[in-house]
Order: sequence, then C-alpha cells, then structure tokens
Amino acid sequence: MPAMKNMTVVTHNGIFHADDVFSIAALKHVFSSFTLIRSRDSDLIAKADIVVDVGGLYDAPAGRFDHHQRGGAGARDNGIPYSSIGLIWKEYGVRICDGDLNVAKALDAGLVSAIDAIDCGYVESVAEGISLSQTISAFNPSWEEDDDIDQCFEEAVGFAYRLLERFIASAAGGVKAKEIVAKAIEKAEDPRVIVLERFTPWKRTVHALSEEALYMVYPSQTGQWRIQAVPVEPGSFENKKSLPAPWGGLSDKELQSATGIDDAMFCHNGLFIAGAESFEGVMKMARFALDG
Repeated sequence: MPAMKNMTVVTHNGIFHADDVFSIAALKHVFSSFTLIRSRDSDLIAKADIVVDVGGLYDAPAGRFDHHQRGGAGARDNGIPYSSIGLIWKEYGVRICDGDLNVAKALDAGLVSAIDAIDCGYVESVAEGISLSQTISAFNPSWEEDDDIDQCFEEAVGFAYRLLERFIASAAGGVKAKEIVAKAIEKAEDPRVIVLERFTPWKRTVHALSEEALYMVYPSQTGQWRIQAVPVEPGSFENKKSLPAPWGGLSDKELQSATGIDDAMFCHNGLFIAGAESFEGVMKMARFALDG
C-alpha cells in the first residue's frame, strides 16, 4: 500500500496487547506519518486506510489486518497462528528491514511469531518467565490507576518502536555474522582452527557448517588475541577438545614458562579460552592444543 496524505490507521480502543502495539510501531517504520484512531466504531473502521486487530477481516491489499474472525487469519508452517503483528509483518516486514528477506525472516522467527503465539494462545515452545507480551501489557493502567489509556498506548508504541529498531539491528548483525564465519570456515588453512579477522558471533554457524572445527581464533576488543574451544553444541559447557590441562588457571610468566610462548597471557581454569598478545602467539597455542 503506497503512502498517502492524511492516512488513517484504526486499531481497537481499551486494553492493548503486544500484537496491536507492535503493529502500530511497525507501521511507523513504514509510513512517515498517519493519524491513529483507537476505536471499535464500524463507520471509522470502514473509512480507515489501514485497520489493525479489529474489524473482523484479513485482506492485506485492502489494508485489513485482523485475526479475530471465525477461522482466524491462517498460520505458519510450524502451526503458530497469525495475530495482527504477524499479518502486518507478512505484508511489510521485508520493507521494514530495508529489503533484506533474511533479516525479516529472523525477526519473524525470534520476535513476531512469539508475540503471535502468546496472543493466540498457542503456548507450545513459548519460553516461561516474563515475556515481551507481558512487558507491553504492563503499560496498561492498573486497576488502581486512572491514567489515560490512549496516552499509555502511545508510550507502549514508542517503547516497541525502539525495541523493533534494536531487534532489526541485532538480526541484521546475525545474518552478516553468519556470512563472515562461513567464509572463515571456507578459507581456513586447517579446518580444525578457524580464524576470524574480528570478533563475530560464531557458535551456531560453526556447528551448522563445520564438524571439524575445534578452536576459534579472533582478536579481542583490546587488541590481543584469543583462542576459544568449540563446545560440543551451542550452549554446552563441554568442549570438543579442551585446551591443554597444564595451562589451566595460569597467566603471564607462569603460562609463558608452561607453553614456551613469550607473549602468552592467560588460560581459564575451564580450559575453554586462552589469550596471547599477538596473532603469532595465539596460533602457537592452537598448534600446541591440537597436538596435546
């Protein structure tokens, strides 16, 4: 739907939830300005350019994005039904993510579908604890407060707008990181040691693309170099091949004496990470670790 002057968006009034809040926040990323009306008035709904989470109709070309009608508004292949934010994201997500389909898919998997699942009561695989949906709901006035609910809604939308910006940035970084790590795996001189030119999140990509990788080598933010053991699986504290046991807990001169590496700095007691001042030093560590 092209941007237009005096564009009107309608969503329901009263208590709000994460799906309608994030839907309006998403639309603010698409359209430079629009008049927002919170109402269930059928005449206002009929005249609106876009209707979100009210109206009993899903018709994206017509700008209708509700899921409360009998039969709902469809579901993903994994069974998670669409709520209003899922429908808005299906229509505008790629555009919001500057045309990057991979980033839009990552946001749907990590954020949008979770909001949809909670809103639609599809609780399978939804993490326990305080959810983002509950966080948004907390912006509603409590039973003891008499705050203006429309003002509270605006505050929630502002919060969701900023969160959406950060989620998009994080997802875009994740997609780029995957590409960087994949290239590093491809050009590794020894497939057991993967060298990154800068620190990049690597665990999931390494586990997906390399069965041989045992160690990752990368520069730290302070300029020194690190070697880190690859865990047996993401989130595990068990290493595929730990660093040599005699190094554990040593630092500086003690570690230099134990390794014969002049600029060795430290080795963690857990034998999963160690460091040296130079790339050459940390690569010596890698060779010793492979032979150990």
